[in-house]
Amino acid sequence: MSYLFLQFNAVEVGLLILWLLAIIAPIVYSIRNETPVSLGITMAVLAGALVQLLAGTVGRWGWIEYWFYADFWLIPSRTLSVEYFHTMFSAGFLHSQNDLMHVLGNVIILALVGVPLEQRLGTKRYIIIYAIGLFGGSLAWTLANLDSGTPSLGASGAAFGLLGAYLAGWPKDEIPFPILLIRPWPITLIALMYFGLEIFRWFGSVNGDYSNVAHMAHLGGFLAAYLMLPAVAKGGPFELGVEDGGPSGTDFKNRGRIKEQMIDLSQLEDPWTQAGHEVPKNALSILTKLKSEGDELETRIAWMEALADSNDCPVCGKPLGMVERKNGPQIQCSYDDSHLLWPK
Repeated sequence: MSYLFLQFNAVEVGLLILWLLAIIAPIVYSIRNETPVSLGITMAVLAGALVQLLAGTVGRWGWIEYWFYADFWLIPSRTLSVEYFHTMFSAGFLHSQNDLMHVLGNVIILALVGVPLEQRLGTKRYIIIYAIGLFGGSLAWTLANLDSGTPSLGASGAAFGLLGAYLAGWPKDEIPFPILLIRPWPITLIALMYFGLEIFRWFGSVNGDYSNVAHMAHLGGFLAAYLMLPAVAKGGPFELGVEDGGPSGTDFKNRGRIKEQMIDLSQLEDPWTQAGHEVPKNALSILTKLKSEGDELETRIAWMEALADSNDCPVCGKPLGMVERKNGPQIQCSYDDSHLLWPK
């Protein structure tokens, strides 16, 4: 079977190129500028849908014969062939032109759940778990409808994958989300509410209720990401299940720059030894942890706060404090930083 784009006219080729730019450019921009790739993907999904709206308008003018995305939406009967395997992923950047609420619903999840999840996982692991959710949804829908020639499209499998991954990793987190009111809600409530409603709707479709929604894709994306999250998150910046109040929302770009400039503590003398004082007993274990685990910014901040809270300045006896600077966090005397400032 040959690709339809080989038969496109100039307008159809132009729309295809515009769509590819619309979905690739935001993701590339976010990676190059160290901004959240979760927002880049969200913008890619939204921009792709806008190009589809443009195509619908052009189609009403009679300028096109084929939809520019005919080679990129998912059709189960052809998906498992090598030449159309890419549709397992590309369909996630397409939506029905007549269902803007579907697009907006996915965008809300991709942005509001995606950003804090990326902060938990880190950018590379987030991209992997996003792809797993997207692929899991596409695969589940394909296997459930192997003989179907009906196109399927949408980012819902990936969106549900984010919910499943967050539930598996950090179920005690609370994130702002619009449920009756826009306020922080437990991710457990959000994820299980969506998953429960989807099971209910899926049973309805199985029992004969008409639905043009790929419920099996939603469930497949959720379960795939839920099951794979522990393996993907292993070695990441945050321990699974940690209860620390949730992601801070601090600017990714600035934090990346701070981490690059942080001083290596592993071979550095502790602040008391540097100043010619005996190391307090309650500082010894914290210093050990700080030197062995302080290569991540968040971990270093936490251990330095613990060190400052449990000790006083060896010169004046005033409390110590932790401050964040461009080259990383430091502890210092709250009265006079010439008494103690570490690392210098």
